[in-house]
Amino acid sequence: MVLAGLVLLLAGCAVREVMLAPPPNLYLEGRNYPVDQVPEVLRNVSPLMFYVTDRAPEETAGKLVYGTERSNSMALGAVRVQFGAQDWDDLVARTSIDGGRRISELAVQEAGELVRFTDVPLRTRREAGALIFEPGALSAYEAGGRAFQDAIRAEIARTGNRRVLIFTHGVRNDFDRAMATLANLWHYEGRSSIPIAFTWPAGNSGLLSYFRDREAGDFSVYHAKEFLRLLAEIPELEDIDIVAHSRGTDVMSTALRELVIYHRGRGVHPKTAMKGGTLILAAADLDIGVVEQRLQTERVSEAFEQINVYVNPSDGALRLSSILTNVPRLGSITPDEVLVEEIEQLRKSELVHFIRVEQVRGRGHSYFRDNPAVLSDIVLALRTRAFPGGTLRPLELGEDGFWQLHPNYPLERLPDLLRVEGSDR
Repeated sequence: MVLAGLVLLLAGCAVREVMLAPPPNLYLEGRNYPVDQVPEVLRNVSPLMFYVTDRAPEETAGKLVYGTERSNSMALGAVRVQFGAQDWDDLVARTSIDGGRRISELAVQEAGELVRFTDVPLRTRREAGALIFEPGALSAYEAGGRAFQDAIRAEIARTGNRRVLIFTHGVRNDFDRAMATLANLWHYEGRSSIPIAFTWPAGNSGLLSYFRDREAGDFSVYHAKEFLRLLAEIPELEDIDIVAHSRGTDVMSTALRELVIYHRGRGVHPKTAMKGGTLILAAADLDIGVVEQRLQTERVSEAFEQINVYVNPSDGALRLSSILTNVPRLGSITPDEVLVEEIEQLRKSELVHFIRVEQVRGRGHSYFRDNPAVLSDIVLALRTRAFPGGTLRPLELGEDGFWQLHPNYPLERLPDLLRVEGSDR
């Protein structure tokens, strides 16, 4: 019964409806959405969005689909996401709650692959006591990498956006839901980046689905690492922002750790090599002890401008996971589990910010996209690059070191200044 309860609670990782989330408080009454800053080519209701996946491709009724089977090769592809509005002006109007109009749904149209990498692991041979890749296998893989980079480079030229926004989902998410969630984040953020979902083979069914999905996440770490490495090596690209949810935080943090070690071994500063912007960990299904060893010990924060960790001690899925494992989860920590001094040290030296969301309304484990206050703060962090506590991101710092979110955040304190360039970090 306990196992069944865990599986049902952790199903909250899934976004059950393919629809646009309630608009952030930030955009109430039609204010603050950066219409004039959206590139002309992106002012439409069916934008092009990208994905990288190691889900195995399938064909259903002549159409390309992705299920839960694994693939030893990853692919870059694109889809169009249709917003439920008549045209761009109508979509902008519906982006606020002004007049009570809402966008009822998002339609993820047929996917199409742009680049298919060769399978890994690559073939190797022993030469002079060293294990090297077969030249032909390495050449084919590198050709896929160049094609991947050329596709992203073309999108930079088309849109003028030099930032990438990556979203990585949790368990029980299928391909369409991952793309729809990214569409939510990217549209509300202001379409100032190239949106790419890293979607791994989650979405297994049955009583043990959570554990099958966890294993699938472990399988996908290498592809996530290669995806991030190839992105950062594109000269025209300036910043990489990452939003990871639930079990997706494990996939990304493991890949990031390996990249940090790799670049330090090369003698290159991780921030320079990885182009890390803002890292957002929402409802992180991570063992706190593992986080200390994986992220803090290896100083992964050095690769980013800031890391925002959204926590909810009332998150039922993560609290039950903590009970079963006897180890607290990062996304549901309380001040008793993390020393106030340590939180303060992380905030000052490593720019890691803990944001408590337990006092705001939302749909439990998926609050990062369904709660108007939390979504407002994520949007502000991505748009302004501001740290918590300033004019552009007016969170309040509690005595326990956690930043506090109020249900109507940020309207009670935020001036209408977001069109002004710069931020008050």
